[in-house]
Amino acid sequence: MLQQSGNGPCVCRKNMNNTGSRGNRLTEDDNMTLMRLQKFLSSSGVCSRRKGEEFIRKGLVSVNGNVVTELGTKVDPGTDRVEVAGKTAEIKEEPLYVALNKPAGYVTTCSQEGERIVLDLVDLPERVYPVGRLDKDSIGLLLLTNDGRIHHRLSHPSFDHEKEYEVTVDRAIGDKALAKLGNGIYLDGVRTRPARVKRVSPRMFRIVLKEGKNRQIRRMVQKVGCKVAVLKRLRVSNILLGKLGKGRWRHLTEGEKKELLKGL
Repeated sequence: MLQQSGNGPCVCRKNMNNTGSRGNRLTEDDNMTLMRLQKFLSSSGVCSRRKGEEFIRKGLVSVNGNVVTELGTKVDPGTDRVEVAGKTAEIKEEPLYVALNKPAGYVTTCSQEGERIVLDLVDLPERVYPVGRLDKDSIGLLLLTNDGRIHHRLSHPSFDHEKEYEVTVDRAIGDKALAKLGNGIYLDGVRTRPARVKRVSPRMFRIVLKEGKNRQIRRMVQKVGCKVAVLKRLRVSNILLGKLGKGRWRHLTEGEKKELLKGL
């Protein structure tokens, strides 16, 4: 999506660029962060930003087949085709895979006015994007990557990837209520998929889901007469939260990446 100056884009701090394959890029709400054309040229290694401005003024740069001479023009690195003197310019990044122990009070978005965002916790020069969501009050494991294949694979229910949570509720929860959670609860007229549920204590249980509806666990728990006090994600697929400190992050190990990427 090419955008001329004067129309401010939705900025996504530390968002991802392209991963080298046009069909495997991440987006925020299906729209990549827009980037100034001269910055795109610099990031792609074609030239310096100043030289890029010169190329643009001379009419040597085209976007989606249209020559662009306006310096304020913004492009979508994930969808726009940029050429310089007839040669394609493309940003290529090494894939990154990060595990973060998200604290409460952070939102899982790239940019939200007046809110602390999870990307503030990850000190990386490269752009990464959160895979799925943990709501503001939830804590625990969150994956971030610039590999769009992983985002799709872990977010889409057809791949049957598991997510495990530890749930603390406001009162003792009965065995019948836990059984209902495991068998499925109707939310918005649709029954949730069967889940594995294991009691930890009178007020705590673990649940393994293969789907991720909006605030699903909180809504399911409310349906059985309780309220979530603490919701902590322990695992996504083969990636464990383990002893990672609150607010800390780490790169995935080679073994974790190999298992996560299996079949891609």
